[in-house]
Amino acid sequence: MAKPVDTTESRAARSPQSAAARQRLEKTTADLLRRSRNTRLMLLTPAIATILLFGITPLFIILVYSFLEPGSYGGVTWNFSLEAYIQFLFERDIFDDTLVFHTSYLQIYGRSVGLALIATLGTLVIGFPTAYFIATKPREQRNFWLFLVTLPFWTNLLIRTYAMLLIIRDEGVINHGLQGVGLIEQPINILYTDFAVCMGLIYSYLPFMVLPLYASLEKLDFRLVEAAYDLYANRFMVLRRIIIPMAKPGIIAGCILVFIPGLGAYITPELLGGGKKLMIGNLIAIQFGSSRNWPFGSAAALILMTIVMVALLIYMKNAKQGQGAGGHG
Repeated sequence: MAKPVDTTESRAARSPQSAAARQRLEKTTADLLRRSRNTRLMLLTPAIATILLFGITPLFIILVYSFLEPGSYGGVTWNFSLEAYIQFLFERDIFDDTLVFHTSYLQIYGRSVGLALIATLGTLVIGFPTAYFIATKPREQRNFWLFLVTLPFWTNLLIRTYAMLLIIRDEGVINHGLQGVGLIEQPINILYTDFAVCMGLIYSYLPFMVLPLYASLEKLDFRLVEAAYDLYANRFMVLRRIIIPMAKPGIIAGCILVFIPGLGAYITPELLGGGKKLMIGNLIAIQFGSSRNWPFGSAAALILMTIVMVALLIYMKNAKQGQGAGGHG
């Protein structure tokens, strides 16, 4: 006569204690998972509240304000209107109220993008060799050089901008130095020009470029550089084939960190540019200040954010395509 198969179900049926123990284990596991989820939720609550309160809520308010009408003495009136966006591209004729296309604000945005790009390129040109210099130093010396790079950030941006103003003004250090060595007879007009604004932006945001570049370059295996020289590669080939590809993440991160705040800069163009030619930050400040046109200021801010978001999305798409091509290769 064949013996019955001793399955798990039959053993559990014969052993009520084992079944009870298994139920207790399952209940304990479920309780632990529930407590873990509750703990994670409690830990995330401050971060979520901060994002909602200081991130999402202001953006929502700006979005709503951009579709309202301006108040007589600032603020808004709660009447739906697209006038703020129409004003960006058109102006109304004072006689027949017809819309006439104009490019005044487009020129401000174009100028801001151009200056931000020039400042980004300038910080890259200065920051790359600086970061490479620090990365090639002995490890015990790197903190000292990084300290010097970040030292300007120990003071307020307004103070740093005034310091730059004192350097580039007609009676400043640059003109006195050039006159002292006999290169010029009359002071060069640097202050209140686009060149002065670019100098201020480069000076203000240079650490934002150096630090990401250093973070990438310090991971570089310099034995690869030595091997390339042993194979008779020149410096340009080493830079193009080894150093720049390894530093690409730092280059991209640094360019983003410099371009975005440079695009919306306010203090630097206000002081070093003299307010002669507006940038986006100055335009938005004027609309919320002296012009008292909060809807248009909100619309201008949203358009700026849209430009930044589109640029980031294009970069992310190209980065994914590059990774896909690299993976297939």
